[in-house]
Amino acid sequence: MEDGVFLSGQMLIAMPGIGDPRFERALVLICAHDDSHAMGIAVNRPVEGLTVPDLLGRLDVKSTIEVPPDLVLLGGPVDRERGFVLHTDDYSSGDNSLPIREGVSLTATREVLEAMAGQNRPPRRSLLALGYAGWGAGQLEREIREN
Repeated sequence: MEDGVFLSGQMLIAMPGIGDPRFERALVLICAHDDSHAMGIAVNRPVEGLTVPDLLGRLDVKSTIEVPPDLVLLGGPVDRERGFVLHTDDYSSGDNSLPIREGVSLTATREVLEAMAGQNRPPRRSLLALGYAGWGAGQLEREIREN
C-alpha cells in the first residue's frame, strides 16, 4: 500500500454490493499483508451443523476436556480442507504461530487442535476456520480502491 502501510491485524468489512457472493457481508481479519500477498480469515461465516468438537472427532483428536460446541467457520474460498485457528496469544506453537496483532495469533497445525482439546495448555479463546482468503501482489489494494 502507499508509504508501506499494510493491513495486517485489521478487519475488513465487505459491503453487501461487493458483487462476489463468497465475500458479501464478510468480516475478514487480515492475518498477513506485504508487497507480495495478503491473507485473511473470515470470522463471521459459520459452517452450519459443523461444530469444533465434531471436527476434532473427525480428525481423531482426542479431547480431555469438554470442548465448547462453537461452530467451525468458513475462513475463505481458498484451501477449504485446511484448518486455521485464530487464538489468543497465551498459546504459541513457536515458529508455527503467526502473531497478527497484540493478543491475537494464527496457527495451522495439529498441535493447536490438540491444545484446544485440552491435551496441552489451550488458548484462552480460539476460532477454528476452514479455508482462507488470499490475494496476490497488489490485488487487495486494487480491490479496496475499486470499492
